[in-house]
Amino acid sequence: MVAGANTNDFKLARSTLESIPVRRPLPSRGRRQTLCVDLGYAFRPVREMALEYGFTLRPPKRRSQVRPRCTQRRRPSPRWVVERTHPWLNRFRRLLVRWEKREDTYVTMRHFALGIITWFHSLLPK
Repeated sequence: MVAGANTNDFKLARSTLESIPVRRPLPSRGRRQTLCVDLGYAFRPVREMALEYGFTLRPPKRRSQVRPRCTQRRRPSPRWVVERTHPWLNRFRRLLVRWEKREDTYVTMRHFALGIITWFHSLLPK
């Protein structure tokens, strides 16, 4: 969803979940699918709404909840996928500073930028 920078994240949570255009696969063995979110979504009403849609929210840990380094898991957090995408999108000046007045033009440019990023990274050697 597109909204102003002064709009709280949790106010757009329902409209964001309703606007997902891709049909999600069914979770295996009755487990819920996880959804990595920011701390702006870590509220009880948002958690309850995510349960309605079949998601389990996964906000980042607060500094007081982080375990000591020696006991942490070895696997990287799945949040890095989200966090790395923001700098990639910031390389497109038209998205970094929004010049468009119409929402559909901005959404189209965002889709275009994501298509270029996907195409470029598919060309990299693996």
